[in-house]
Amino acid sequence: QKNYDVDKEIEKFTVGNDYLLDKNLVKYDVYGSIAHATMLNKIKIINNNELKKLKKAFLEILKLSEAGKFEIKQEDEDCHTAIENYLTKKLGNLGKKIHAARSRNDQVLVATRIYSKEKIMEASKALVSLVPTLIDFAEKNKNAPMPGYTHTRKAMPSSVGLLFGAYAESLLDDFELLETAYKLNNQNPLGSVTGYGVNLEIDRELTTKLLGFEKVQNNSLYVQNSRGKIESAIVFALSKIMDDLAKISNDLIMFSMEEFGYFSLPDNFTTGSSIMPNKKNPDVLELIRAKSTVVQSNLYQLNNMASKLISGYNRDGQLTKEPLMESFEITLSSINVMNLVIKGLKVNKENCIKGFDNSIFATDEAIELVKKGAPFREAYKKVAENINKVQKINPEANILSKKHIGATGNLGLGKAKVQLSKIKLEISKQESEFNSKLKNLLG
Repeated sequence: QKNYDVDKEIEKFTVGNDYLLDKNLVKYDVYGSIAHATMLNKIKIINNNELKKLKKAFLEILKLSEAGKFEIKQEDEDCHTAIENYLTKKLGNLGKKIHAARSRNDQVLVATRIYSKEKIMEASKALVSLVPTLIDFAEKNKNAPMPGYTHTRKAMPSSVGLLFGAYAESLLDDFELLETAYKLNNQNPLGSVTGYGVNLEIDRELTTKLLGFEKVQNNSLYVQNSRGKIESAIVFALSKIMDDLAKISNDLIMFSMEEFGYFSLPDNFTTGSSIMPNKKNPDVLELIRAKSTVVQSNLYQLNNMASKLISGYNRDGQLTKEPLMESFEITLSSINVMNLVIKGLKVNKENCIKGFDNSIFATDEAIELVKKGAPFREAYKKVAENINKVQKINPEANILSKKHIGATGNLGLGKAKVQLSKIKLEISKQESEFNSKLKNLLG
């Protein structure tokens, strides 16, 4: 709205694909806008009748968006302008009032925060579904021996239960990272304006309460500086989940090879070859492994985009949106697919036991000498010098004999279940509060 038009090539370049990505943010901008309009009503910028009209129009936008009929044009640039244009076309000057005391930066931040809040809860709920699958698989196969490896060489007796219990515990730790990201994200940025406040008595506590944020993000300049930083924290948590899924994928790819045959994937989860009739390929696991790298690269993008900027908003921040959204999409789909894979996975116990040779019991033999009073280093040397004479032990009896906390004979899966129950309660509480606040906001 100046006395010149932006060059069309410049406009196309600066808009990028924001107008496409923002289809994901329409409803969240509506939530933020209703809260902002309610606050403007409180400070007498709009009256009660105007607020009522605005709310009605916002609900129309919400319905159009849910039906996939709310259009965001390239010339709109993003959902925020498209929404304001809709309001202005429908309500005239009233539609122009809504932008008082906020900037588009405000809108992007609040919409992205609410979007991320909901998506973190989705990721947590998906994990809450996957972790019990892993625990159940570990429980079911706790007495199934399999070789344990270090340096990709046979090391000591292990079990299927120990392996899958390890996966479950690692993902439980990822909940801690998600919770930290959720807490950082759960701050209300609305009211920072361009980062320097505004000469109106806006009520940021009110919009915080209406939108269900835990607190106001206080310093208005830091609000702008935190764009990219908080997205990085979220994607870091997602990247750790993907790292775990990649490790599971890698293990299953290797251990389901014909040369091992410890596990079998369901036939209908494998893909064929265009030329080789015999192939049943673990493509689904290979893609999870590859997609973990995509999320890692998204984290790299976010870290580097956000870390080299001067204080205040910079247009670089626009490019933090896509890696965030893509990382959520990849992580959610990967968790759900992995859940299906584990539910269909079969253990070939006979092949697992065949994988044991005499040497894998060498450490156990050294420990037996220690029990009889030998210093460990002497026991180690004696066994090493007579490695070909190491006696084979019944693999199942061996794994069950190791009873200390976390060992093959004492997996402690009950502890994981207790931790999971607490996480479920916390997620349920978060989701209930989130839905309740938005329901009240929409009236």
